[in-house]
Amino acid sequence: MDDSRPDNRVRPSKAAREVGATGPRLAAPSAGSSDSRTAQAGAANSGTANSGSASTPKKRKIKTAVTLNNAPPRDASPMNADNSPGMWSVLRERLAGEYAVDDFGFDPEFTDKVLLQAVRPLYRNWFRVEVSGIQSIPDQGGALVVANHSGTIAVDSVMTQVAIHDEHPSHRFLRMLGADLVFQTPFLGDVARRAGHTLACHDDAERLLTSGEVVGVWPEGFKGIGKPFSERYRLQRFGRGGFVSAAVRTGTPIIPTAIVGAEEIYPMVANASVVARVLGLPYFPITPTFPFLGPLGLVPLPSKWLIHFDDPIPTDHLPSGAADDPAVLFEITDQVRERIQRRLYDLLAQRGGAFA
Repeated sequence: MDDSRPDNRVRPSKAAREVGATGPRLAAPSAGSSDSRTAQAGAANSGTANSGSASTPKKRKIKTAVTLNNAPPRDASPMNADNSPGMWSVLRERLAGEYAVDDFGFDPEFTDKVLLQAVRPLYRNWFRVEVSGIQSIPDQGGALVVANHSGTIAVDSVMTQVAIHDEHPSHRFLRMLGADLVFQTPFLGDVARRAGHTLACHDDAERLLTSGEVVGVWPEGFKGIGKPFSERYRLQRFGRGGFVSAAVRTGTPIIPTAIVGAEEIYPMVANASVVARVLGLPYFPITPTFPFLGPLGLVPLPSKWLIHFDDPIPTDHLPSGAADDPAVLFEITDQVRERIQRRLYDLLAQRGGAFA
């Protein structure tokens, strides 16, 4: 029998599907109603749906209040602990199923109180990160943060996430676009999804930007974090400008971001390419401390970090169809890359010694 009823299911993000998070979920009846929030929370936390019951999510003990786009969780500010659950309280709630996530699997309270809290000592005391230009990120609405990538391990992306959340007046969350390898790695893929990140694909990028999120992309990819120390702070190729296309199509500003300090944490002096091929990795780094010191070689060196968010590059003034014009995309990509490279040189001169 032919069922002509409309399909009200909403597909989760590509990253959520990659890690086997959920099947299709029920769409909310209306944006502001309590029924909408309850349905959205239940759908977001349902298990993998069977083909015969895709529209009936499993019941879980969850809170009916769901964090909306750009709305901070309880006590978004890390400086104010009043009426705020601690890390262990948040973990107990997750074990009991008393939480809600969005279509991407994003859990804002878990991200702030557990994930970001775990790396804040690195941010404040080990790398001593200084941030400038944070006002370039809007208080609300979508924005695309585009940064240089380096450091052998992608610690720079995590530090940028902490910087935006802790230093911005609105304590905004950075939703990063990651490589397939991240979401194919056991445990890491699930943690990345919980932190609100997704695969670097056009559909998910545009969904996040359209919903008013701050999205982060590192267009150098593995070429950036896997380059030898001798090429430090020299930008690699920025791909084909896919990130520009997403920003132009959604009319969101692009924020060039320069990060100094990551290059020195794991100085890569060689690449064991044979080992990398055996392990299925893009590269296998040899540093002054790894693998010679074993697990101790994974401790990053305490370099001094500077992160600068440059003035936004607007895209909402461009004519319709600009997102499909290779000449426009190339011009904006080149502008972003040039700004980041120039700012890197300025920050290096400003910082002085790498471990000052």
